[in-house]
Amino acid sequence: MSNSTPATLYLVATPIGNLSDISERAIKTLRDVCFIAAEDTRITRNLLEHFGIKKPLISYYKHNSRSSGEKIVLRILDGESCALVTDAGTPGISDPGEDLVRLCVDNDIHVVVIPGACAVVAALSLSGLSAKRFAFEGFLPIEKKKRSQQLSELQAEQRTMVFYEAPHKLVRTLTDMLKAFGDRRVSISREMTKIYEETLRMTLSESIVHFESVSPRGEFVIVVEGNCIQSTPDDKLSEGVVVATDLIEKGLSVRDAVKRAAGEVGCSRNSLYKMLTINNC
Repeated sequence: MSNSTPATLYLVATPIGNLSDISERAIKTLRDVCFIAAEDTRITRNLLEHFGIKKPLISYYKHNSRSSGEKIVLRILDGESCALVTDAGTPGISDPGEDLVRLCVDNDIHVVVIPGACAVVAALSLSGLSAKRFAFEGFLPIEKKKRSQQLSELQAEQRTMVFYEAPHKLVRTLTDMLKAFGDRRVSISREMTKIYEETLRMTLSESIVHFESVSPRGEFVIVVEGNCIQSTPDDKLSEGVVVATDLIEKGLSVRDAVKRAAGEVGCSRNSLYKMLTINNC
């Protein structure tokens, strides 16, 4: 990089499949930095060779992120600019890149993003489901209890939800989603931007039947319809009574409990006060 540019961490997005999707700016950045931190140096080396780039590589992935991150920061502080890349897509999205960014920010290191391919946005735009508001959940926990808890917490989520999943876990994940969410619409994309790219749009129950007969192959992005059932005023009022009663039992005055509970659940303060008065008669 130019001598006038401070040593910097560059977050460089790489193709998620089709190598033609890399930007000219990304290629220039990879050529100009002092070294490159990669999730898998073998994959990144192949990418660099394709574009005729020769740069020192340092391994940076989940299980060495702490030790390797500290080494990277020291090198940047010593004046060497670094490009961080993941195996595919944008660094920091469902990978340990966010830890390195935080470490650099804590050390007042300049951080720049070189945007590009991202499977989350690509799958969402293909889904046919609402993209006005969405929540990215990444990979669900492997442990059954934690997975069940996360899905349970998402039952009332009204935004479209986006998940990543590996092929050998796909049917199990779709089955768990059906149990937690009911039979919602879903869009399932695999091998995005590659030769065998495919997007299926169906319901969760239909997707389970499909993948029980067709063996899942490739990496998957699952886009799930949000909860379309709106809470009625009576539902919110009932929830407000529960919250306010709990606050009163913890020592708050009725007035303060009503004020806080009405704000939390979005119900009428007057209606909530009347309901509490009736229940205590």
